[in-house]
Amino acid sequence: MLYSFVIPCYNSEKTISNVVKEIQDKMQDMQINDYNIVLVNDYSKDNTKEVIFHLAEENDNIIALSMAKNFGQHAALLAGYKFAKGDYVISLDDDGQTPANQVDRLIDKINEGYDVVFANYVSKHHSSFRNFGSKVNDFMAVKLINKPKDLYLSSYFIARKFVIEEMLRYNQPFPYVSGLILRTTANVCNVNVEHRSREVGESGYTFAKLFKLWLNGFTAFSIKPLRVSVYCGILVAIFGFCMVLYALYNWVTNPDAVMGWTSTIALIAIIGGVILVVLGMIGEYIGRIYLSINNSPQYVIREYRGHINERS
Repeated sequence: MLYSFVIPCYNSEKTISNVVKEIQDKMQDMQINDYNIVLVNDYSKDNTKEVIFHLAEENDNIIALSMAKNFGQHAALLAGYKFAKGDYVISLDDDGQTPANQVDRLIDKINEGYDVVFANYVSKHHSSFRNFGSKVNDFMAVKLINKPKDLYLSSYFIARKFVIEEMLRYNQPFPYVSGLILRTTANVCNVNVEHRSREVGESGYTFAKLFKLWLNGFTAFSIKPLRVSVYCGILVAIFGFCMVLYALYNWVTNPDAVMGWTSTIALIAIIGGVILVVLGMIGEYIGRIYLSINNSPQYVIREYRGHINERS
């Protein structure tokens, strides 16, 4: 049974070696020799590329990839999956916050018959901003891509080979790993693990990157945002109709009443705002269709080290 670890790396020159060492020590403790590690440098600004290339040169079971530009964590994961040959594939972070030494909990749980097992953190040590972003992401995932309410999605998970192979069939430029998993299988669960505090640096996720991630997930895997736009348009139309009825009623019952300029401008602003939102949402979908038809790359690998053997 071969296990593959896929780790997207961004500005992690000070942490990735420790993560790799922790994986190696844990595999040795579990007496598992059939495993490999795929490290994907997502165009880091520090010396991450040099560090992972050195690890690949020193270890026969480590593959190091370097992207031609920053494509994002989810594109980096899919790039790594292309070279992960394991019967089980484990994804985790490069900063050490996801405990590699507790991977046995994920392995034991998936051996109960599940297709994918996500780590559920008993207590999270992210920043307040990241925690807020996670809550927003979870709420939107429930509403837009039908995520079960009791399922916690995290970046630390294990998946069976057939799930990874199905995910790799997606070749569009806006990948969203959780969405790909949920559209592939419903046989998914959580297992509790610890979550560590960040020892070095800070999260690479800014508000702009989180927003882009949400947009990728919910426009690539759901048309519900368009339906929400339709509902908003209907509600505003009903509101405008009610305002007309109120104006007629007020004119009949009180002919001397002065019609309000403020209410007219407010109504125009509301309707105009909803129109712009709807047009913007439609434009977002059309733009993504255009980029997909235009064969925009999901990722581009510039260099690599190690024994490369792609999935067919």
